[in-house]
Amino acid sequence: MAAARVILVTGCSSGIGRATALEAARRGHRVFATARNRNDLAELEGAGNLTTLSLDVTDPAAIRAAVGETLSRAGRIDALVNNAGYAQYGAVEEVAAEEWRAVFDVNFFGMLDLTRAVLPSMREAGGGTIVLMSSLGGRLSVPFASPYCASKHAVEAVADALRVETAPFGIRVVAIEPGPIDTKFADRARSIVGPLISRPGPYRGFYANAEKAMDGDFRRGHLPPEPVARVVVDAIESPRPRARYKVTWLARTLIPLKRALPDRWLDRMMRYSLKLPAGPG
Repeated sequence: MAAARVILVTGCSSGIGRATALEAARRGHRVFATARNRNDLAELEGAGNLTTLSLDVTDPAAIRAAVGETLSRAGRIDALVNNAGYAQYGAVEEVAAEEWRAVFDVNFFGMLDLTRAVLPSMREAGGGTIVLMSSLGGRLSVPFASPYCASKHAVEAVADALRVETAPFGIRVVAIEPGPIDTKFADRARSIVGPLISRPGPYRGFYANAEKAMDGDFRRGHLPPEPVARVVVDAIESPRPRARYKVTWLARTLIPLKRALPDRWLDRMMRYSLKLPAGPG
């Protein structure tokens, strides 16, 4: 059995975050499970090895408070799981500037600020693990999902730099790249796509097919959140974790294809799945 670690997890109100908190606690680790609304964590209250905290990753004061309370109660943070995030869909042209900024505030800047907040204590302790929840969309951009994909591409860029920068201090950095997962995250994504279909605009006719692709080609080999949680905790427990973990059949298939195929081929694949016309040329 791996030595017990102190693990701080964000976005635990449902899905991968909640599954990760429960899996880590089940394995004997001391877990601090967080969410923007602590009431969403009521079902986790009282679980063994598990403490709940309120944490809005877009609020610097909340970040300082959560990290401070974790350090005060446990004395250290051995692992941080940056899981909080959401999807923003729409054509590049039609997603408002404030919507672009909002998704980056949560998916990227929230991750960045929290990571920077825990690094000093990890450096002082001589080690730790930073887990960044990326996505298949962080390696392969999907039409009508570019705000989400762009935020996850930024996470991947930080993962590559941070992994090298923190290695001298014994800190490991891991990116998790799930494909389609059955969570409330996907339900919220569909709630965004619905109004797009009814809204007038030049892309209106394309959104319905995008929604069908979301429930068809882009959901092949989908999994519940628990297998992702096991991968996350395995990485934390590993003496030598991989830099990246691809989870689901679609992630393991499409990410290598992105490297191997010309961009024009991938464009054709996307157009076929989304039933988009090729246009002139």
